[in-house]
Amino acid sequence: MTSGDVKKVVLAYSGGLDTSVILKWLVETYDCEVVTFTADLGQGEELEPARAKAEMFGVKEIYIEDLREEFVRDYVFPMFRANALYEGVYLLGTSIARPLIAKRQIEIAHETGADAVSHGATGKGNDQVRFELGYYALDPDIKVIAPWREWDLTSRTKLIEFAEKHQIPIAKDKRGEAPFSVDANLLHISAEGKVLEDPWVEPEEYLYSRSVSPEAAPDTPTYVEVGFEAGDPISIDGVAMSPATLLTKLNELGGANGVGRLDLVENRFVGMKSRGVYETPGGTVLLVAHRAMESLTLDREATHLKDELMPRYAKLIYNGFWFAPEREMIQALIDKSQEHVSGTVRLKLYKGNVVVVGRQSPNSLYSLEHVTFEDDEVYDQRDAEGFIKLQALRLRLAKAMRN
Repeated sequence: MTSGDVKKVVLAYSGGLDTSVILKWLVETYDCEVVTFTADLGQGEELEPARAKAEMFGVKEIYIEDLREEFVRDYVFPMFRANALYEGVYLLGTSIARPLIAKRQIEIAHETGADAVSHGATGKGNDQVRFELGYYALDPDIKVIAPWREWDLTSRTKLIEFAEKHQIPIAKDKRGEAPFSVDANLLHISAEGKVLEDPWVEPEEYLYSRSVSPEAAPDTPTYVEVGFEAGDPISIDGVAMSPATLLTKLNELGGANGVGRLDLVENRFVGMKSRGVYETPGGTVLLVAHRAMESLTLDREATHLKDELMPRYAKLIYNGFWFAPEREMIQALIDKSQEHVSGTVRLKLYKGNVVVVGRQSPNSLYSLEHVTFEDDEVYDQRDAEGFIKLQALRLRLAKAMRN
């Protein structure tokens, strides 16, 4: 695309150095009007400075929206119904935020008559894919501008030179090489790059901001009860809470007990391996609690089918296919499985660990009469003989035929 091809663009705008440079670059390169969109997903930062900076650039249409409840209710909780883990450990904190941002950008584009959208993701990462798959899924004809794939500002030094030339304010800590890159929302905070690029080097404690170290956590455990209804958490210690409020509280409880730290080398969708450090205290507690609730209320084969589908589901989210039909199909199956996943789970949080110590449900499939080691009148142990022989039949036939 060239100047004149774009009339108005909706920019995912944080107010930081990168997106401020992008804002100015878009105006210079495409001679277009820019609409800024800043989403509050619980990153813990004051967002009003983004408005002031956008106004300084002469932006006339500025969107700053609190999306925390929608984020947790419509994205985080559906994902947790699946117990989703990418490559067995990653709770997908960055991945799950991108479809909501993309959705609102497209909606704002339609509201304002914009013909293009833009993001600040680099050409090396996953986010460019996640944003743009979301854009195209929701508006096949939208124009997408990805500055990091177009411009010649290929280093932090050139970015700062551009900012100084155009009198763009630069935070003091951005004048040198940042020690690491950070992404945050209500589900997690991640750090990658610079001091983390050598996977052999242990992360320094200053990288962590949402949790104390397990060594520094209290010497006495914290007990917490999480209430569930149809697969979603609805209360903590008997107190009903909204989705965002509940996750915020779990973050506090988990972080105070050193829960939720992860040092991971992951396989990016674009093909390279990346080392990142993640903190997901509330999500870690929630995953353990949800699986414990399912253990009591979900049928065996339904549980195993969910576990088989989970890696595929997690991969779809990681790779940016939230709006793809196959993700929606799997989601429908998962949601069906959650109809009776209701009750309460009691957990013990202690020095980085989340331990299930109790669970109860009005829909429990657990039958003490059947599993007791004492005398019972509901289970004839002699029935097991025929069951075992039928299961062994093919094994016995195969062995006999090959002798």
